Amino acid sequence: MDAAIAARIDLPRHDGKASMQTVGVDSLTDAELLAQVADGDHRAFEELHRRYARSVLGIALRRMGDRGRAEDATQDTFASVWRSAARFDPSRGKATSWLFTVARNAIVDGLRRRKDAAIAEPPDVASVDPGPDDAAESEWVSWRVHRALETLPPNERTLVELAYWSGLSQSEIAEHLGIPLGTVKTRTRSALHRLADELGEELG
Repeated sequence: MDAAIAARIDLPRHDGKASMQTVGVDSLTDAELLAQVADGDHRAFEELHRRYARSVLGIALRRMGDRGRAEDATQDTFASVWRSAARFDPSRGKATSWLFTVARNAIVDGLRRRKDAAIAEPPDVASVDPGPDDAAESEWVSWRVHRALETLPPNERTLVELAYWSGLSQSEIAEHLGIPLGTVKTRTRSALHRLADELGEELG
C-alpha cells in the first residue's frame, strides 16, 4: 500500500500473525471487506486499496486534470474509507457505489480547495456568483433530482450514481458490478426514461 496513504491513516500495527478474520481476504466480497475494515482490519483495507486505487485515481485524474491533486484525492478517499467503513449499509446499495461516492466527495473537496486557493477577483471585476434567486432555483432542482433518483429501482439507481456522480464509463460500471455491458446500457436507458418522466421540465 502507498506509504503516503498509510501515513494519513492510523493503521493498527501488524504483529505478523494472521487472524481468522483476515485469512484469504482476496476471496472476500467488497461488502465483507468493508465490514472487516470497520472492525479495524488493515489487511482487508489493503485488499480494498489493491482492488480500487487505480480506478479511483483514474476518475480523479479525469476530473481534476492534475496527477498530483488526483493522487491526493485518492489518498483522501481511502483515508475516509478507513475512518468511515462502519457507515456502509449493504441494504442501501453495493459496496462499490458507496466507495465511489466517497471518492467523488474527496474529488469535490480537492477541487473546492483549489478554487479557494485561487487568486481573488480584482475589485473592479463583476462577481459571477449566482444571486439569491439563482441559488434558490439551483437548490430546488438539486432536491428534485435527488428525490427522482430515490424513485428508481436500486439496480438502476446504482448505475446512475456511478455514471454521473463518480464519472465511470459504462464499461467501467460493467466491470465493477460484474454484469454484462448490455445490461448496463439497458438499465441506464430505463433509468433515464424514468427520470425524464419524473422530472419533466427540470430536464428541459
